[in-house]
Amino acid sequence: MRAARARAAFQLKRVRAAATRTRASLARRGLLGTFRRIGDEFARKRGAPVPAPIIDAVPTPSGPDAPLQRFAVPTSAQPKASIVIPVYNKIEYTVACLRSLAEHAADAAFEVIVVDDGSSDATPAQLAQIAGIRALRNERNLGFIGSCNAGAAQARGEYVLFLNNDTVVTHRWLDALIACFAEEPDAGLVGAKLVYPDGRLQEAGGIVFRDGSGWNYGRFDDPNDPRYGYRREADYVSGAAIMLPRALFERLGGFDTRYAPAYYEDTDLAFAVRAAGKKVFYEPRAVVVHFEGVTSGTDTSGGIKRYQVVNREKFLDKWKDALARQPTPIHDAKQAPAAANFRDARRVLIIDSYTPRPDQDSGSLRMTNLMRLLREFGYRVSFLPENHAHEGRYTEALQALGVEALYHPFVADAGAWLRANGAELDVVVLSRHYVAAKYLGLVRLYARRAKVIFDTVDLHYLREQRTAQMQGSAELARQAAATRASETKMMDACDLTLVVSETEKALLAREAPGVPVAVVSNVHEVHGCRRAFAERAGLVFVGSFQHPPNVDAVLWFVREVFPLLRAQAKIELHVIGNGAPESIARLALDGVSVHGYVADLATFMDGCRISIAPLRVGAGVKGKVNMAMSYGLPVVATTTAVEGMHVEAGRDVLVADTAAEFAAAILRLYDDEALWSTLSANGLANVRSHFSFDAARAALKAILPR
Repeated sequence: MRAARARAAFQLKRVRAAATRTRASLARRGLLGTFRRIGDEFARKRGAPVPAPIIDAVPTPSGPDAPLQRFAVPTSAQPKASIVIPVYNKIEYTVACLRSLAEHAADAAFEVIVVDDGSSDATPAQLAQIAGIRALRNERNLGFIGSCNAGAAQARGEYVLFLNNDTVVTHRWLDALIACFAEEPDAGLVGAKLVYPDGRLQEAGGIVFRDGSGWNYGRFDDPNDPRYGYRREADYVSGAAIMLPRALFERLGGFDTRYAPAYYEDTDLAFAVRAAGKKVFYEPRAVVVHFEGVTSGTDTSGGIKRYQVVNREKFLDKWKDALARQPTPIHDAKQAPAAANFRDARRVLIIDSYTPRPDQDSGSLRMTNLMRLLREFGYRVSFLPENHAHEGRYTEALQALGVEALYHPFVADAGAWLRANGAELDVVVLSRHYVAAKYLGLVRLYARRAKVIFDTVDLHYLREQRTAQMQGSAELARQAAATRASETKMMDACDLTLVVSETEKALLAREAPGVPVAVVSNVHEVHGCRRAFAERAGLVFVGSFQHPPNVDAVLWFVREVFPLLRAQAKIELHVIGNGAPESIARLALDGVSVHGYVADLATFMDGCRISIAPLRVGAGVKGKVNMAMSYGLPVVATTTAVEGMHVEAGRDVLVADTAAEFAAAILRLYDDEALWSTLSANGLANVRSHFSFDAARAALKAILPR
């Protein structure tokens, strides 16, 4: 339980650590004073508890005789991003913002353009003492919109990023915004997660209703709540920290000056981006602390803040057709998640035994890619691991795909979550029989209209039956029978059963007649053959050793097959996979390298000459074979290893089941470039036809509700 809580706090702790580094840097220079009073004031107004702050101090005004601060901000003559910061007085906040940029410099090159809109305090003198920035001063006061447009006109980066001066950035904030554009080809505008200095959430993307009013999604909630932890489309993102391609900003004519001096210009920009055929994204990995209201206050009855009311009418008039497609206004925060996700036409919940680790096992890669396709189809995807744990980078990887990853303590009780959300679910996928048995009753009770799909991953009982037969174990045979009973019970109780091969579908037609079954197999990117035959050497085996058939396969190969190879050729073997037991580690002798976990397999897929799959037991489709073929790497495998894979022995793969046959197949292929090239090309064609994203799209479309 303690581990689960620690993982659940992972993201917020990271934010606090980054903010602590910024605070310490500022405090060393005597820039900051007491801040806790601001968080207390927010809490008192809302009747909420006062959380621990992530920044303990607020920049305090400097006296007229205060010494100027001298420091440098990183810069580049060829920036990826141009950060435009409009300022008007409040130099203490501007300095704090610039200090944070210096403290949390990104991997990507950037420049900083500070536009002084006629400040009357120490701003001009102070900016002159800060190296690395480009300081511009408007000849007359242009307001927020005019200053932003003026700064953007001087930008040199591929992207232009507008950042309020009353913000403090955190670790890797800019890299996260840039990554969103790289990972989302349709992205046109991306905004950060905004948090208050006291640790509460300010905004996780904004909602715009059809009457032109807005809602800061998640305001005053915990920023670590799963509802706010995943990338998603947003109606708008607040201009305190937003980024878009500079060419797009220029094509749109910049911020619309009808909203001058300020307010609704960021909302208008988001609608303009969508009208141009692009999407607006909220990026939770980019966390920015925002001292909201410092520059313009919060009172809409007077001062510059009154333009928030005036400009709403202008916005309504300009975008009335687009606004007609927006949600109706809400008055209860419980309705906000549905409004924030209204573009997702359908909703699916997936429950599996653990959070996918696609770099470690084939089942995880399949599940991750299926979720990717569900998002592509417009599904709002929620994922619940049976242990309810936040698994660090693996959970964050799902969130970056746009998946709502559920975890403790926010989701401590699956029944409570289903009670609150079940009526919205169109589909529930229960992965593996023991998970389905645990949750099916709750799903039927609370998600009554949902199509319930039982995903076998592979037929567990078939794998166990084969292991029992190979070992001659009566005990394992009894276990296989119990597993078969559990799996077939779930098949009878669910609306549809998924298997990964036509072989398993045919088996169930005999052993579980009448059960609706569909094939949704492994899903792989097709990388292609990227290195010639002569540039390759050695053999490679890839597989998680937490899966017992992989342990048996490698032990058999090294003990029985490898000596026959080494007697005729000095061929090297690379063994890759996490969780290797001592029996595998001890194999690292002459000619055998046991690498353990390898994050990027491309080096081996491109550099080895043959992939081996010497599995003697198992079920389902073998991801190790799919993966090798997706790189154009020929495979030598057992019959079990290529079961259900639509392959022809001698044309797509070489198949051998005895030690002597396996060694002979490897020796033949290792020196035959023509055969190697044939297997390489046909293996790629096999993956394209049966195990690619296109193949999976067709399979999913056939089974999902329309």
